[in-house]
Amino acid sequence: MTLILGFEDYLPQAEKLSHCLSIPVKMVKLHQFPDGETKVTLPEELPNKVIICRSLNQPNEKLIELIITASAAKQQGVEHVTLVAPYLCYMRQDKAFIKGEAISQKIIGKLLSEYFDSVITVDPHLHRINNLSEAIPNKSAITLHASNAISNFLHQKFKHPVVIGPDEESEQWVKAIASPHQWRYTIATKQRYSDTKVEVSFCENSPNENTKLDLTNQDIIIVDDIASTGRTLEQAVIQIKKQNPQSISVIVTHAFFVDKAIEQLNSLGVNNIWSSDSIPHATNAFSIIDTIAEKLKLS
Repeated sequence: MTLILGFEDYLPQAEKLSHCLSIPVKMVKLHQFPDGETKVTLPEELPNKVIICRSLNQPNEKLIELIITASAAKQQGVEHVTLVAPYLCYMRQDKAFIKGEAISQKIIGKLLSEYFDSVITVDPHLHRINNLSEAIPNKSAITLHASNAISNFLHQKFKHPVVIGPDEESEQWVKAIASPHQWRYTIATKQRYSDTKVEVSFCENSPNENTKLDLTNQDIIIVDDIASTGRTLEQAVIQIKKQNPQSISVIVTHAFFVDKAIEQLNSLGVNNIWSSDSIPHATNAFSIIDTIAEKLKLS
C-alpha cells in the first residue's frame, strides 16, 4: 500500500491527488513552539511507500518540516519516500553572478536528494540546465509540464486566441499550448535590468508564420511559468494594447503576484488572470494534480 502525507497549507491538493490515485491521505501535524521550533507528528502506522505532497512556496520553514517528515518516515520503516512539490523552490539561482553568491539550486537540490527517493515537480524555474536531475542528483527527479492543462482550460474559454510568451524562455510552453488547436502564437524579447525593471518587445513575425502578426480585435493569452512581481507581464500588456486587441488574459503555472501585481495588471486592462493550483492563490482556475497523478500511475 502507498499513503499520501499532506499538510494543512496544501491539503485540498493532497486530497485531490488521493482521489485521483485511489489511495488514502493522512495529514502531518505541525506544532510550533514559542521559540520558533516545530514539532512534526506523523501517523503511527506507515506503509512501505509514502508520497509527501506539499508545494514549496514560502520555502524556508517548509524545507525543515519536510526533511524532518521524510527522515521520521524512514525511521518508521518506510522504504521509499516521494516528494510531490508542484512548485519547487530555489531553482533560479544556478550560478554565482558575483563573487560570494551561493548557488542555492545545487545546495537545495543535493539536500532534497539525500532525504527523498523521488522528486516530482511542475515547470521548475530552470535557466542553464536541461534536466532536473542536474539540480537534484538522484535517480528519479521528474519535471512535468502544465502545458496540457493550460491548453485544455483555454480551449473551454476561447475559439481562436493568439497565445503570447513574454520572453524567450516561455517559447516551449507557448508552442505546446497553441499547437494542439492550431492557434497562432508569438514570443516576445525580454531585457531584464533588475528584479523590478524589465523591458519587453515583440518581433515583427510570429515563429509559426511568415506574415506580421496582427493582434487587432484578437483574444490575447499571455502565458508564463511563474508570476512574481508581474513586471514582465505588465510590459507585455503595454505593448499588446498598442494593437487594440479584443481582450487580454494572463495564465501562469505558479502564481505569486507580489507587490500589488494583480491590481496593476487589472489597471492596465487585463480581463482575466488565471493560475494553476501549484501554489494556493485567489487566481487558481485549473489543476495540475491530474498531470501529477498520471505520472505517478505509470511509476
